[in-house]
Amino acid sequence: MSSFFNNPKSVLLGLDDIMVDKSKKEESNMLYNSIDNNLPKQEQLDRLRASFADCDKCGLAATRTNIVFGSGNANAELMFIGEGPGADEDAQGLPFVGRSGQLLTKMINAMGLSRETVYIANIVKCRPPSNRDPLMEEAQACIGYLRSQIQIINPKIIVCLGSISLNFLLQPEGKVKLGISKLRGQWQDFYGYKVLPTFHPAYLLRNPSKKKEAWSDLQIVMKELGLELPKQSE
Repeated sequence: MSSFFNNPKSVLLGLDDIMVDKSKKEESNMLYNSIDNNLPKQEQLDRLRASFADCDKCGLAATRTNIVFGSGNANAELMFIGEGPGADEDAQGLPFVGRSGQLLTKMINAMGLSRETVYIANIVKCRPPSNRDPLMEEAQACIGYLRSQIQIINPKIIVCLGSISLNFLLQPEGKVKLGISKLRGQWQDFYGYKVLPTFHPAYLLRNPSKKKEAWSDLQIVMKELGLELPKQSE
């Protein structure tokens, strides 16, 4: 089992490096205690989602339409993590449903998978205004929920979509700036989980010449999962 679980109440929710205020520690412990590993994974996710239905831990709560929790297979071996919801996602309450989401779906399908077989989530669960990057305090307020999702799903591989996702997952305090161009396609470690960074679909829409590199990254994931490489893909 991943070392991520060695001290779940502190490591899982980032209490050692994120939650420094006592009241926040207590709140995060309450969140962790709402998870019952004897329940089916989907039921655990449903409980987690219900635990922050009215979340107001950061300023994004004031401008959101819907919380975008995540979607997909609770038993997925592969998990994709983006940075945050956009306008379409905020309206529908689902991750990656706009133009970027359509491209992500094509990428997943090219791997021989479907959105129903993977799990998709974001660093923050509420849309930053004007689709700006999440602020440090917003990401830190939300990262515990994502870590709980990872704990429940327990995927074999996590794919970080873009540098913001990669940095907030691996460097929640922003101590080091991790560059996606240098690290894409190279395995990273997150408490024993294998993390593979690649370009965000939104970046690929702006820079279609980079799709070949992203496809190369996904083939690394496919090999690790034992998936057959398709003869043709977009």
